[in-house]
Amino acid sequence: MSDKVPELSIIGLTGLPEIRQGDDLGALIIEAVGSLGLTFRPGDILIVTQKVVSKAEGRVISLRDVTPSPLANSSAAFLHKDARLVELILREAKRIVRMDRGIVLAETRHGFTCANAGIDRSNLPDQDAAALLPLDPDGSAKAIRGRILSLCQVEVAVLISDTFGRPWRDGLTNVCIGVSGLIPIRDYNEVGDDFGRRLQATIIAVADELAAAGGLVMGKTERIPAVLVRGYPYSKGEGRASMLLRPAEQDLFR
Repeated sequence: MSDKVPELSIIGLTGLPEIRQGDDLGALIIEAVGSLGLTFRPGDILIVTQKVVSKAEGRVISLRDVTPSPLANSSAAFLHKDARLVELILREAKRIVRMDRGIVLAETRHGFTCANAGIDRSNLPDQDAAALLPLDPDGSAKAIRGRILSLCQVEVAVLISDTFGRPWRDGLTNVCIGVSGLIPIRDYNEVGDDFGRRLQATIIAVADELAAAGGLVMGKTERIPAVLVRGYPYSKGEGRASMLLRPAEQDLFR
């Protein structure tokens, strides 16, 4: 066993400007890292919020341009929600899991099950706009990672995070919806514990745990849309966020 004491650093990247469509998000993050007197190191993990990725990729929609369908209008009346928002949810959803108490629980085309198909209206300059999830969050993470490699010649891992609710537990937490350069799960199955018992159902969602840890530094109103995680010994590789999704045949709640 190593004598080194495990230590993890989570550094909030302050000073990023308001992100707009077409911005070079990777370059802006590099500038933010430099403004703190830091440089990327091999083995670093960069966590970026979905919101700034969606802004840079043009996934912010003006509700003024949305015409609700009859289904959206009837659903909105039942839910007491803006029919234009419901229309966007229906467009983005692969499957509506449940509508009740003003909430639409939907499965997105990515396979995520979340409120409002991941559509969010917070932290947008236009009060009559909504942000959709990136079309390909893994691709978004890969693009940012590639930009850092190109400009800094350093290999890092990149996670895209978003805030989801959880069944049976109150409160929200950040989870990973996009990944590049990191295997997002750690499988302890068939590994013995300290007392010789074999672990049989222990698969740790390390990317979700990293995203949640990053959320403690990001906050929600502090304008810190990215954090640098240093010191976590992750498994390198081209992981995918879909590796964090439970297969339908193993899902007891479908």
